[in-house]
Amino acid sequence: MAKKRQSYYDYSLLILVIFIVAFGLVMVYSASSYTAQVSEKYNYDATYFLMKQARATVLGIVAMLLVSKIDYRLLIKKLPVIKVTPATLLFLFSIILQFMVIFVGIEVNYSKRWLAIGPVTFQPSEITKIAIIVYTAYLVYKAPLALEKIWGFLKICLYLALPIALVAKENMSTAIVLVVIVIGICFVASRKRTYFFVAAPIIAGLGTLFLMFGPGYRLKRVKMWREVETNEDAAQILQGLYAIASGGLFGTGLGQSMQKLGFVPEAYNDMIFSIICEELGLFGAIIVVIMFVLLIWRIFIIAVNAPDLFGALICVGVLVHISVQVLINIAVVTNSIPSTGIPLPFISYGGTSVSILLAEMGLVLSVSNRINAV
Repeated sequence: MAKKRQSYYDYSLLILVIFIVAFGLVMVYSASSYTAQVSEKYNYDATYFLMKQARATVLGIVAMLLVSKIDYRLLIKKLPVIKVTPATLLFLFSIILQFMVIFVGIEVNYSKRWLAIGPVTFQPSEITKIAIIVYTAYLVYKAPLALEKIWGFLKICLYLALPIALVAKENMSTAIVLVVIVIGICFVASRKRTYFFVAAPIIAGLGTLFLMFGPGYRLKRVKMWREVETNEDAAQILQGLYAIASGGLFGTGLGQSMQKLGFVPEAYNDMIFSIICEELGLFGAIIVVIMFVLLIWRIFIIAVNAPDLFGALICVGVLVHISVQVLINIAVVTNSIPSTGIPLPFISYGGTSVSILLAEMGLVLSVSNRINAV
């Protein structure tokens, strides 16, 4: 009688994710403690942001572990009564949430990106990311040969246009991430890739037009990027560069940043990498980059060995999502590109972001759990 083959579970990926998240909690506390303890708004509590992030992280880890034990292929199986796949329901749910943002969304820092359910506030655009990953993988899985021609690719883009357009209305940078995720999944799945190189400049051109004729603050950010030393509005980026420069090789020491003392506004958010550079130096920054490279490598290995196309494309989508956000965030902090609102995955403060990212990692671990161990 043949011996039953055991399934594989990528514990190295799980440990790596938990390590990065734990490091993120440490840095959130370091970057936010001063701001919280001197403000009545945060009850003079130095742990205010840490505790909120910790609660979201615990919720995300629980979601990750639960999702990892559920067969990801259930996402493309039609439910008995309504005859619709969970992947489709998740996609439709994300569209509904984006419409809700338009009508009942909460405005923070002049941007309407949040919804509130009782005391809980979250960003629907983060849920849209995982919905786009799953639904794009599902569309390609259903008709992989459609990508042999550009019309098949355009048809998929048409299916996905509405939620991306709704996100772009208030958050162009997140919309760019969504577009790159879709292109990344389709590019990997297609055997004929020539038309992607034709489509790339067209998409870039449309993005440029949207930038030129869209809200004025986007062009303002380009001007800030070009005039970082003289433009008063670019103070956050300039102070972030000062933080990076003052960190040197080994940094000023954990918790010893000067720029987080009000010089870099909300340093615990998108600019947290500058505080990492200041407190841990170039050495710490390199370690952070290496951790992300290892994380991306493990996801790549799972994608290559996935038991089916759907599982492989889910992994590709998560890989592209994390890679693009890391690259954009570090590029913004180092003033290599104009400022955007993209957080550093798992590390920047943001409960919705870390929870959804951990749920995505649960999907990747679910794929790994279906790989037959040799």
